[in-house]
Amino acid sequence: MGTGFDSQPDQTTLLEREPSKTKPPPMFTVVLLNDDFTPMEFVVLVLEKFFSKGREQATQIMLKVHHEGRGVCGIYPRDIARTKIDQVSRFSRQNQHPLQCIMEEA
Repeated sequence: MGTGFDSQPDQTTLLEREPSKTKPPPMFTVVLLNDDFTPMEFVVLVLEKFFSKGREQATQIMLKVHHEGRGVCGIYPRDIARTKIDQVSRFSRQNQHPLQCIMEEA
């Protein structure tokens, strides 16, 4: 009669871990748009203050905005991009400038 125990060695089944199928969060490009009223120096200030650009890089982006109508400030996760846009919009309004900033999926 059996003892209620298997006489064979314990054969634990190991499951292989499947690679995670979660994708990284989508990234968003933050873009400044040109207008005919915001001074170029203010755009440079915004790029330095909110996007941590040095004077030279900020000037290059400002010139791109001026000549091409838009310039990329950076690529961020959605929440950070939204926060940066809100900061730029608030700062621009406080300084009575119509500077617009948008985000596009990267």
